[in-house]
Amino acid sequence: MSHDVRPSVRDVDGYREYVSDRLDGWRRTAYRLCGNWHTAEDLVSTAVLKILRHWARVSAAGNPDAYVRRILIRTLLDERRRARQVELPVEALPEHPGGRSEMDTVTDRRTLVTLLAVLPPSRQRILVLRYVHDLSVEETAAYLGCSPGNVKSQTARALSALRSHPGVTELLADQELIAP
Repeated sequence: MSHDVRPSVRDVDGYREYVSDRLDGWRRTAYRLCGNWHTAEDLVSTAVLKILRHWARVSAAGNPDAYVRRILIRTLLDERRRARQVELPVEALPEHPGGRSEMDTVTDRRTLVTLLAVLPPSRQRILVLRYVHDLSVEETAAYLGCSPGNVKSQTARALSALRSHPGVTELLADQELIAP
């Protein structure tokens, strides 16, 4: 059985424009979901191919960005199931002088990745969808294929785990996100 991944000629320009306008955002989302740039690149590449295969469906969707976000999440879940390993390498945060530097955004992202690394991947995904992408409980449940009650309880457990983790207060104080 042959799988033709070429869109029809009339769709090529729309596909290219859609992907090029959003590619950097997808990379950042993928990185937040998996915590590793190499894996994020692979995830986005696979998702772009899936988008191409189903471009007619994606372009006709009422909210194509939500459709693509779902593809990213499902692709990550599929890869994790296939690999059967849960590994989130995290670089150590560099020492930085008191006061906020010009690299606030980068530091905040590193802090987020470091904080998320203390959680299981399922809870990481829930927090990223709920608080980074600002999705509702119902939208998060739909993306993850679980009940809204599960999203609520897992969110509460994830936040509780972060609050009680010994290194979180120090990390946040170091980043001047909370008072020491």
